[in-house]
Amino acid sequence: MQRDQSIQCLKNESFDLLVIGGGSTGAGIALDAQTRGLKVALVEQGDFTCGTSSRSTKLVHGGVRYLEQAVMHLDRSQFRLVREALRERKVLSQIAPHLVTWLPLLIPMYRRWEAAYYNAGLRMYDWLAGKNLVHRSRFVSHREALELCPFLKKGGLKGGVIYYDGQFDDSRMGLSILLTAGKRGAVISNYTQVTGFVKSAGKITGVQLQDGLTGEVWTTQAAMVVNATGPHTDSLRKMDFPDCKPLLRVSSGAHLVTSLPHPEPKVGVLIPKTQDKRVLFVLPWLGHLLIGTTDNPAQISSDPKATPQEVSFIQKEYSRYFDGALDESQIESSWSGLRPLVDEAAQKGTASLSRDHSFDESPSGLLSVFGGKWTTYRVMAKDTVDKLVERSPKTLGPCITNKVKLLGADSFDPGLSQLMTEQGFEPKTVEHLLRAYGDQSPKVIQLAQGELKERLHPKHPMLLAEVLYSVKNERVCRSSDILFRRTRLAFLDKKAALEVFPKVQSVLAKELEWDEKEKEADRLDFTSQL
Repeated sequence: MQRDQSIQCLKNESFDLLVIGGGSTGAGIALDAQTRGLKVALVEQGDFTCGTSSRSTKLVHGGVRYLEQAVMHLDRSQFRLVREALRERKVLSQIAPHLVTWLPLLIPMYRRWEAAYYNAGLRMYDWLAGKNLVHRSRFVSHREALELCPFLKKGGLKGGVIYYDGQFDDSRMGLSILLTAGKRGAVISNYTQVTGFVKSAGKITGVQLQDGLTGEVWTTQAAMVVNATGPHTDSLRKMDFPDCKPLLRVSSGAHLVTSLPHPEPKVGVLIPKTQDKRVLFVLPWLGHLLIGTTDNPAQISSDPKATPQEVSFIQKEYSRYFDGALDESQIESSWSGLRPLVDEAAQKGTASLSRDHSFDESPSGLLSVFGGKWTTYRVMAKDTVDKLVERSPKTLGPCITNKVKLLGADSFDPGLSQLMTEQGFEPKTVEHLLRAYGDQSPKVIQLAQGELKERLHPKHPMLLAEVLYSVKNERVCRSSDILFRRTRLAFLDKKAALEVFPKVQSVLAKELEWDEKEKEADRLDFTSQL
């Protein structure tokens, strides 16, 4: 089903459930509810995953830092959260093996007492994983640490501890969940904004929607409505109930991207305590180096940017642990993501706030879900739909999303790489296609004829054919959808994304029949996000 068909369904049909928000949580809820037997619609005011869900640190992880907090504060909820996340990272690797890979992470040690401390903590991390353990953590010597990450500072390095977590492409994961829900019958629509609620006897019976591309307004009827809008949860709650009290505090995570150093690291690196007690990750990701912190208090914004202060902080912390300064000329991209945290106590800093999820139900029946993290999106969705089951007159089945393969995973076979290489495609391009599209990659290859077989940019493995594939199959409406979220090029190299914008827009303009006015609107939308 294409977007225009979804719009017609939203205008002409009623639904058991309407989900507001096309990030990880909303996507998970839509898929869970649809597979249980509800008739589901989902709307997102921007592009799918355009907010927090495309701006993470790209880890599918249990949360080593949360485990440390659990031990220090004897916090059972944090223990439960870590155990739950460790289980879920294994589930995600099974339902989306093309998108999730296992990444060894090194914690370098510069003081002798750290060896016993981190080794004990990571053994507990392994123990909590139980049967879901992938690889055991282990101590590495000074020499092996430098072999694994040659650009670590050598002076005073005692060794390190290696542990394993998952790594993924967050935006493509979210899109795969949504498209899987769509294949199973859910109606999904991006660039579709909720402008109000329809009520009868004080209870919500539907929503007023506006097409963000045409401005058209209509009403869609729904027996139940879920607010899964992440950092914007309180704003939507106020639209429904102006006197409601805020439930969230927002934290930002700034990230920088640079080229991989040579020789390339064989591991990611976790610096568990920066000078202000935050965390620094230095991770190989899609052929680049991703460097990011978490948990900086922030204000809500529709398009948050990494501030000069955050960039400077990351640069300084990087130089404390790695050889060579990270100057402005080396930064190829940067971004900031907002995390919706449950505000349990106003006096706590955002690094202390819970990553667990919570619910709020308004007098009108609007169910809001907030908190949590990417790794546990499926659990958040299950808990949400469990609450909806109590309201629904239908007899619904149990949650089965731990066994539902996401789009791209059904017949995913890494062995396809040999066949695609034999067809004349470069190994790096083949690896990229398999990891982005899984078993759908042959469909991209079929479109790669003539100039569409060319790389999108000489420095990067993406093909121009991916633009056409995404327009036909992945609900693309704007060039920014392609460059920021379908191919991730703008997250990796903003200069390259700017250079290829005309080519991308040309394909979209032809396929979507844009006039000059629409082309200019598309250009302004793209440049505003750089």
